[in-house]
Amino acid sequence: MIRQHQRFLNIMQVSLDAISLLMAYTGSILLKLSMVKMNLINYKYIAGPLWMVPLLLVTYYFMDVYSPMRSRLYRKEVLIITRAHLVGIVIIFSVLFLHKSQEFSREVSLLFAVFGLLFLLLERYVIRRTLRSLRTKGYNQKHMLIIGAGPVGIEFARKVRAHRDFGYKVVGFLDDDEAKQDNSVVGKPVLGGCAILTELLESQSIDEVVVALPLNAYEKYGGLVEECEKAGVRVRIIPDYNKFLPGSPMIEEFDGIPLLNVRNIPLDDPFNRVLKRVFDICASTVAIMLTGPVMICIALGIKLTSPGPVFFRQERVGLNNRPFDMLKFRSMRVTTDNSAATIWTTADDPRKTKFGTFLRKTSLDELPQFFNVLFGSMSVVGPRPERPFFVEQFKEEIPKYMVKHQVKPGITGWAQVNGWRGDTSIEKRIECDIYYIENWDPLFDVKIMFLTVFKGLVNKNAY
Repeated sequence: MIRQHQRFLNIMQVSLDAISLLMAYTGSILLKLSMVKMNLINYKYIAGPLWMVPLLLVTYYFMDVYSPMRSRLYRKEVLIITRAHLVGIVIIFSVLFLHKSQEFSREVSLLFAVFGLLFLLLERYVIRRTLRSLRTKGYNQKHMLIIGAGPVGIEFARKVRAHRDFGYKVVGFLDDDEAKQDNSVVGKPVLGGCAILTELLESQSIDEVVVALPLNAYEKYGGLVEECEKAGVRVRIIPDYNKFLPGSPMIEEFDGIPLLNVRNIPLDDPFNRVLKRVFDICASTVAIMLTGPVMICIALGIKLTSPGPVFFRQERVGLNNRPFDMLKFRSMRVTTDNSAATIWTTADDPRKTKFGTFLRKTSLDELPQFFNVLFGSMSVVGPRPERPFFVEQFKEEIPKYMVKHQVKPGITGWAQVNGWRGDTSIEKRIECDIYYIENWDPLFDVKIMFLTVFKGLVNKNAY
């Protein structure tokens, strides 16, 4: 049973991390030795890992590197490890500075910082791939009991079955409905009523209990949780109203009273906002420098093929429902009316120029938006902004539509790289936008940018 071996597995994980760091330190020293003579390597280099490695491991522990990662995306694990490693390296550098260790090479310190992170991430990746392969074959399983064979419990059991690589196995259900007892639900037996929970925890190997009872069974929750904790078994609760929650909830505290925040938005964190803004400034600056010659050519093409300005400014709705002027290369003929603000562009729209059609198909008309990013009204990655006329229309027709305005709009987004752009489903677009908002991290932005380059630039739905 996993619960009996968890301590051993945790020790193994810490040991493997320590070995990875020692290998990184050794690699740093060997690389340094290739550049200097052996006699320049003094005892401080030998003593270095004796305090650096334990310091890093303790830092990892306090920064949740050793929290359960079984059902967590590798991308999230990378971010947690990277953040903890950087904090640990800053502490090491601070110690060296305060101790005035001038004999200790800065090159070795920097190499250790880089190699340590790379070795750790590689080690974790190999472990993750190995464990997922074993779990798919039925090894390294956590046995789970679900209390409640209703719709919530059944849906959860199906998701567990769909993710065998997470290593969870449902042993069965408990339900007080006699009509369900001694029957099977989604291929798993209903073992009896809630009254046999204590007996079941003593007689079977159960690692976790998931309570999925309806709200009218609220009075049973206290007793069930107490029995699980008495047996030393982890217990988790799926609220019956989870389908009404608009997103990933988060538990907050108000003077000791837990509050359920129905939507957890990572970009509400000031640190994350600063990180994303720095990323946007760097990315937009590089993009403008790289695409500058292309933009000059496009500007000349617009001037030679159609009279009028090079750029087209259009009001869009951005962060916190505030309007801003979004820049594009002009792809249509100049008109005196304001029809562009209230009608969609169609495939055979007579307002488009031939050169403008090419710009739209290749998304090159979007390049000036990097200036929007640089000036702060947009982000490189985020939900695409819409015109005020359609925002007023969609907020009444599309559930959760206005959630997208809780973050800055982007040049590209999760919806766009999944094909939901142009004349496609607004509902699917919003689903992707909300998923992005609730699961944002820097690596997710990088992933979307790469997908945009490789499959998102040319689009048949872009008119």
